[in-house]
Amino acid sequence: MNDPLVSVVMATKDAAQFLPFALDSIAAQEYQNYELIVVDANSTDQTRVIAASYPRTTVVEQDGSGLAQAWNRGIGAARGDAIAFLDSDDIWPKDSLLRQVERLAPDPALDCIVGRVKFFLEEGQAVPRGFKPKLFDGSYIAYMPGAALVRRRVFQALGQFEETWQIASDIVWFAKLRESGARIEVIDDVLLHKRIHSSNLSMLAASMPIYRKELLAIARQSVLRQRRNV
Repeated sequence: MNDPLVSVVMATKDAAQFLPFALDSIAAQEYQNYELIVVDANSTDQTRVIAASYPRTTVVEQDGSGLAQAWNRGIGAARGDAIAFLDSDDIWPKDSLLRQVERLAPDPALDCIVGRVKFFLEEGQAVPRGFKPKLFDGSYIAYMPGAALVRRRVFQALGQFEETWQIASDIVWFAKLRESGARIEVIDDVLLHKRIHSSNLSMLAASMPIYRKELLAIARQSVLRQRRNV
């Protein structure tokens, strides 16, 4: 098996509380041919110091705003042929990258690997409003950045994350990916442990009117794309 360089992109902003757990999970990966690009949005805590203390890590300043722009900045700085993402409050199992590379590397025609996510509640915190407690039971196929490994060529062909969306840029991108005819392999492994806590951007977003508005817009766009492709 070839050992391709994997570029791991992480967006941060005042992330010091949970960042060491995320970075420890990257450093502990069984697959070690990776680089880590931390895109920081002018943190005022120890985020940059913590990130810079880890091996193979490059900290770059975000030159815009928003999560999508941070991801795109990381993609632009990446050197690897495959790109992965991890949020600063989430955790990878130690075999996450290995499981993905083992499937992606031998098959040049494969564009993306997607796995499962398992949610866990931060100790001492209540379940945030809008989150269904039953989601803590089991794991789920996850078309989301933290549970996917994507070849660089896919971003070159499909485009990067659309920065016009305030919240749902990743949902839009993965919808386009699935409709594009790209070769995606879904593997039955938990690749991501997603931390649920009161400050989760995704949890806060779920209760915001703009999030529901963007989901409706995504659905409409998807229908229009499918009609054009008929």
